[in-house]
Amino acid sequence: MRDVTEFIVFVFLVGRAGGIEPSSGYCIGTKCVTVFQHSSDFTAAQSQCKDQGGHLMTVRSSVSHDILNILLGNFTGRFWIGLRRQSGCPDAAAQLKGFQWVTGDSESDFFNWAPSFDSSCSSHHCVSVSQDDDFNWIQEPCDEHAAGFLCEYSFSDPCKSLAVAEGESVTYRTPMGFGGEDVLSLPPGSTAIRMPAETNYVCFSRQWLQAPWSCEINEGGCEYKCAVDPKHVPSCYCPPGQTVNPANKVTCEVAIDDPCRPLRCAHACYKNGGSYACMCDHGFKLAQDGRSCFDFNDCRDPRQCPGDNFMCVNNVGGFQCVCKDGYKMTGDLCVDVDECMSAPCEHNCTNTPGSFKCSCYSGYKEDPKSPNKCKLHCGKEECLAECDPNDRFQCYCPDGYIAEERGDQVMCLDMDECFSSYCDQGCKNTFGSYVCSCDRGYTLVEQYKCVKNEDDSDGGFEGSGESTTLSVPTASTVPYPDPTSKPSAVSTGGLVGIIVCTTFFILLVVFLAHHFLNGGGKKNNGALTAQEGEAHSLHGTSDA
Repeated sequence: MRDVTEFIVFVFLVGRAGGIEPSSGYCIGTKCVTVFQHSSDFTAAQSQCKDQGGHLMTVRSSVSHDILNILLGNFTGRFWIGLRRQSGCPDAAAQLKGFQWVTGDSESDFFNWAPSFDSSCSSHHCVSVSQDDDFNWIQEPCDEHAAGFLCEYSFSDPCKSLAVAEGESVTYRTPMGFGGEDVLSLPPGSTAIRMPAETNYVCFSRQWLQAPWSCEINEGGCEYKCAVDPKHVPSCYCPPGQTVNPANKVTCEVAIDDPCRPLRCAHACYKNGGSYACMCDHGFKLAQDGRSCFDFNDCRDPRQCPGDNFMCVNNVGGFQCVCKDGYKMTGDLCVDVDECMSAPCEHNCTNTPGSFKCSCYSGYKEDPKSPNKCKLHCGKEECLAECDPNDRFQCYCPDGYIAEERGDQVMCLDMDECFSSYCDQGCKNTFGSYVCSCDRGYTLVEQYKCVKNEDDSDGGFEGSGESTTLSVPTASTVPYPDPTSKPSAVSTGGLVGIIVCTTFFILLVVFLAHHFLNGGGKKNNGALTAQEGEAHSLHGTSDA
C-alpha cells in the first residue's frame, strides 16, 4: 500500500507544480497535451512545461498535428511548440532545417515548415504555430511573447474510461488540470466521479481504486475529510451531526443517531470493535486525553526523507518528501535533471549535478546582464568581423569597435573613445572600452566626472586618482558626456576633411585681419597729410 500511495502522491504533485491551469487538454495512448493561453516567451514557456512535469509539444507525426487542430481550433494567436535552432545557420536541405526538438533529438516523421522559411543566418531561432497559418511552423524570435504554448507529457500504465451503465455518468480530471466526460486514456493519478452514486475513483497501474484512497491525495476522495485509523487504513469522516454514506463511503448525510457525538472528538471518530473511538487527520497525532489532536513537525526527524537529493517539506498535518532543485523523481530516486535538454543557453550548455553551466563559442563572451546569452568579443586591437555567409555585406563587430573593409575581408578596429573626451580628466583607451581617472584631490563619480574633494587643501594636480573601467555598449540616447554612450565612428577621409576645412578657415581669418589692418593705416596717413597741408597753407598766408 505504501508503494501505491507514494507513486500516486508523486504523480499528483508533479502535475500540479506549475501553478497555472491549462485551457484544455487531450490524451491519447501514453501521451497528454495541454494548451496554456498564457503570454510568454519561448524560455518561460518551456520552464512552465517543465514545472508541470512535461516539455513543450513535439509535433513528429500526423497524429500530433491532428491534436494541434483539436486543441487550437478555437484559439487565435501564436503558440510555442518545442522546436528550436540552438546555433549556427539553418540547413535548408535538412528536413528539420538544422532545428532540434527540446527533447534533444532531431527525429521526426512529420514536417510542416511555412513556405516563407528564412534560411539566412540571421533568421529567428524558435518556432510557433497558429490556426491562421494552418498550423505551419513559423520562425519566431525566442524572446517574443506568444499568445500561449502547448505542453506534452508522457506516462505509463494508463487507465481506460470506466464502464457507464444506463442513467450514469462519469466525470474525469487528470493531474495536468483538465478533464471532462469524454476521455479515453487517462494517466495515473487521474480521478473519476460516478454519478448519481457519487462514488470516487483514482487511477493507478491501469486500475481504478475506489475511495477512500490515500489521505494525502485530494482528501482521499472524501467529501469532507480523510483520516487514518491506528491500522493506517484511510477512511472518510463527516462533521458533527452527519455520517458517512455506507454505500459510497465518501459523501456525508444527516445522522439520525450519531454515536460519535458524545465523544466530542476534535477531528474524527471510527468504530473500534463494538465501540467508537477518536482519531485524527493525516499528519496529526491523538493527544493523551483521547480526543484532542496536535500537529507536529515531521521534518525534525532526518529519517523521514532518506536517500540522496531528497528534502523534507513540512506542511499542515504532515510532511512531503520532494527532490532538491535540479532533480526529479524517477521511481523511488531523485535523479539529476539535464537542464540542457530545454536549451537554456544561447551557445554551449554543460549539465552539472543539480544545475547547468552556459559557455560561449570562440569570439564571444558571456553577457554580464544575461549569463545565458553571449555577445561578440575581440580582446585585441583588431579582429575579423562576424559576417553572414549568405550576405557578405551584413557584418557585425563587438561593442567599442568599428568595421573597415579590406579587400574581401571586413575587419573590426578598436575605437579610441578618449578622442571624444568622455572623461573629465584622465582617459586611457582599452580594447573595446576605456578607463577614466582623476587627478590627485579629485574623486571619480558617475564613471566619468571628477569632483574636487572637500578636504583637499593643496589643490594639487599631480598623480592619479580613482579610475573605473567602462564597458562601452551600443549607441544610446543618453546625452553627452554619459560614458555609456557609444561615439559615432569617424572615417579617415572624414577626419582629413575636417582638418582641411579648419585650416582654411584659420587662414581666411588671418588674411581678412591683415587686409583690414593695412587698409586702415593708409587712410590715417592720408588724413594726416591733408591736415599738415592745411596748416602749411594757413602759415603761408600769415607770413604774407
